[in-house]
Amino acid sequence: MSLNKDGSYTGFIKVQLKLVRPVSVPATKRVPSLQGGRPHAQGVKRRTSFYLPKGTVKHLHIFSHTRASEVIDALLRKFTVVDNPRKFALFERSEKDEQVYLRKLGDEEQPLQPLRLRLLAGPSEKALSFILKENETGEVNWDAFTLPELHNFLRILQREEEEHVRRLRHRYARCRQKMQEALATRMPG
Repeated sequence: MSLNKDGSYTGFIKVQLKLVRPVSVPATKRVPSLQGGRPHAQGVKRRTSFYLPKGTVKHLHIFSHTRASEVIDALLRKFTVVDNPRKFALFERSEKDEQVYLRKLGDEEQPLQPLRLRLLAGPSEKALSFILKENETGEVNWDAFTLPELHNFLRILQREEEEHVRRLRHRYARCRQKMQEALATRMPG
């Protein structure tokens, strides 16, 4: 970390990416010309999704006035991720007495402020480290998804609902059959 003449400072932070879901990156595909002839490099916007390897770490050079949302944007740009940055959150991780504490940084928070404390604590990453994870606010921000993603969610929900209804109907049919058998054996006759 270095101190500038104006009192601000710059430094590197190491961010570990702990993403559970795949990320999307741009992919281009060559399409043939409509006039016939040879295909030319007319780019069609496509996305490819993949999982980042576990334990992926990235170092970023940031300024004291850099906000958490800017750190997230920078990380996504480094990996050319095209997903909405609001799907992700930056967390501060610390460990004390074998207890791990995670704190989500607000979009306007500046990670270099805690970094100064980390430098004072020494090189141990247990004192303080940064993690990029999926933004788990409890509520889903549907505006952060594209239309194809939303349509896919609806199809998945429809399949899950149909499977759940099928299992319930099967369970109640079995119960009905057992009750009818019990009634048949107990009928006075």
